[in-house]
Amino acid sequence: MKAQMVEAISFSGISYDLFQTTPPSAAIAEKLPTGTYPYPLAVTRRFPQVLHPVDNPLTLEGVALGKRLFFDPILSINGSQSCASCHAPEAAFSDPRRVSLGAHGQPGKRNAMSLFNLAWSQDGLFWDGRAKTLREQVLMPIVDPNEMGESIRNVVAKLQSDLTYSADFQKAHSAPISAETLSKSLEQYLLTLTAQDSRFDRAARKQATLTDEEKLGLSLFVTENDPARGLRGADCFHCHGGTLFTDNRFHNNGLTLDDNDRGQMAISGNDSDRGKFKTPTLRNIARTSPYMHDGRFATLEEVVEHYNSGVVRSETLDPNLGKHPASGLGLNDKEKKALVAFLKTLSEEVVEPQTAARP
Repeated sequence: MKAQMVEAISFSGISYDLFQTTPPSAAIAEKLPTGTYPYPLAVTRRFPQVLHPVDNPLTLEGVALGKRLFFDPILSINGSQSCASCHAPEAAFSDPRRVSLGAHGQPGKRNAMSLFNLAWSQDGLFWDGRAKTLREQVLMPIVDPNEMGESIRNVVAKLQSDLTYSADFQKAHSAPISAETLSKSLEQYLLTLTAQDSRFDRAARKQATLTDEEKLGLSLFVTENDPARGLRGADCFHCHGGTLFTDNRFHNNGLTLDDNDRGQMAISGNDSDRGKFKTPTLRNIARTSPYMHDGRFATLEEVVEHYNSGVVRSETLDPNLGKHPASGLGLNDKEKKALVAFLKTLSEEVVEPQTAARP
């Protein structure tokens, strides 16, 4: 009990959450680049145990460097675009445009996903899963001709011409600027972006109370829809269950299929993956519109109505949607409104953590 009480006290006052334990300071220090200091990341125990890369421990210096790089348009071919151009902190690190634009203003074909809680999303990133790890993923937008359109070689050269960057890389990694240290820096910063303090979380800690409407929405969210058994729910929890509100897997969720975007099938080559896209987290969902991989839905109301009555059946439709009646879930207006109200409790009042604010 005493240890838990000590653990719940931070420098800024009393915390009402319990946080995951980290290795002893001495054990961390042995793996850190010379002259760096551990980054104090607090992760709630209500989340699965976080496992950060053992070959890239979070440090104050590495996170600060990654943050600077994230907001610097030097990574793009013409200096017009940074990572934050399509992953804006004020939009919960997503893009409020239907599809993101490239460095030359050219439209892409997908909406940029939120970047929160990527520490638990290490098995296939992007909507189609083409990046296997976060460290691999962070370099791909830089070289994509539809995004930043630059080469890693040119980026490294540009960074090397900046004396402050050269010094910061050496300080953070005890190594010069390279593709590896660039990716490790961005990886460190992104791993600090955690969403874990919404009103739903505060209600779970008995610091807040959900309204009756929100409680109805929660009940619908976690209840199967099976008329034969008298179950009347929205059946959301299969893909969006747990405290992360995503299973981090790939599903065909019944959207009208586009021949120009086959989802995971374009990466795997398997017909069974046609129309499958990664399940996004619902955390901060009220701040990440528009929705779906192509931004086709502008509001949460439209999203709910899709699952209620608009699911398109196909051979690769997820079984948890395929088992519903052909007519849909049959939610009434009160239930749909309640479901939206609950979803909004998953968003945080402040979505820009101290480390995430623009420089």
